[in-house]
Amino acid sequence: MGAPDRRQALTEALLDTLEMPTSGCTEVARQAALARVRAMGLAQRRDEYWKYTRPDTFLSADVPPAALFDNEEGLLFDAFDRLKIVFVDGVFDADASDDLALEGVRIDRLEDICCTDIHWANEIYGVLETRGQTPVARPFAALNTAYARDGVAIHVTGRPSKPISLIYIHKSEASDVILHNVVRVEPGAEVTLLENGPAGARLNKCAEIDIADGGTLHHVRAQGRDPERRAITSMFVRLGEKSTFKSFTMTVNGVLTRNECVIELTGDNAVAHVAGACVGDGAGDRDFHHDDTVFITHDALNCESRQVFKKVLRNGATGVFQGKILVKDGAQKTDGYQLSQALMLDDDSQFLAKPELEIYADDVICSHGSTTGAIDEDALFYLRSRGVPEGPATDLLTLAFLAEAVDEIEDKALAGDIVSRLENWLTRRN
Repeated sequence: MGAPDRRQALTEALLDTLEMPTSGCTEVARQAALARVRAMGLAQRRDEYWKYTRPDTFLSADVPPAALFDNEEGLLFDAFDRLKIVFVDGVFDADASDDLALEGVRIDRLEDICCTDIHWANEIYGVLETRGQTPVARPFAALNTAYARDGVAIHVTGRPSKPISLIYIHKSEASDVILHNVVRVEPGAEVTLLENGPAGARLNKCAEIDIADGGTLHHVRAQGRDPERRAITSMFVRLGEKSTFKSFTMTVNGVLTRNECVIELTGDNAVAHVAGACVGDGAGDRDFHHDDTVFITHDALNCESRQVFKKVLRNGATGVFQGKILVKDGAQKTDGYQLSQALMLDDDSQFLAKPELEIYADDVICSHGSTTGAIDEDALFYLRSRGVPEGPATDLLTLAFLAEAVDEIEDKALAGDIVSRLENWLTRRN
């Protein structure tokens, strides 16, 4: 069987096991997404943007079981006043969630939208994902658009008094979760969106985020610590004039995680920052593979983008970074910055990086850097010579290494919570 035939056969075999919601305002978008999936086929290892990460476990109808993780800690962000929206194995849990009413925002379930003929989310659902398919195909995002059954639509019209917190709980060892969230931030509005939890044994999650002129979205995400979970996430973001998007993701544990972020700066003076801190341990019989794939397009004047990704890897863990900045013709005064770094705590781990710049304007400042290294022996010696044991000294230097990514979180209280959790996990080595 040739490669195209194999791709098509695997795609159709998976599609045969899925059932699409068929009513409501998202139906046209879902059918179009299904057509895209069939036309492009699901990802294969030979695809350029999948050569570092095997998509095999997402191509099978059989879900690799993921043992439930006994998290003795309280949920992340529990110390903060927030509106909680809870999903258990991909299904909204009304009893565990707060009342969805909050000033300055309207929140609807995706399932409810599917039962209506007219809804504001119809202007976004599948639209940004479609735009993000060019020039790089992202078939798992299209699959999500076609088959997602739950998620939320968040319409921000003001400045809510507290963050909106999406909590994803994993309770079934074989849960196969497809979630799709849609966010619209109106002109001058501002909101903080928190996400945490593993969601399921296998997760395909997509978010489409449209930020109008002068709007602001702060996004902080912590992916669940379940060692055996697998996840593919996609974010598609469109920014208007003088709008701001700042996103940070923390990842600890997980067999396979791939986070894709596709950002379009379409209005002048827009700002987009995306960052991540990852701690990966392949100790024992566990695997750890973490992939950040980012594509930022500058298509307006005087815009700023930052990519800051730090990975700490040990015991055979693998980290991947693929980041691209595309500056279109006419996008003058662009300021694009990209940094990916890995700290290797042994000789068995690996970091694979593919930074790219593609520039068609002549008045820009763009840079990228990617480095891989071990703990600074001089700094380690300095700490040990002052009585700090090797383990705690290594943890201190690891936290210092991750600090630049965590500093991208604008709310210092949230950043402090992230640092505290990282410190605890490093100390316990799990």
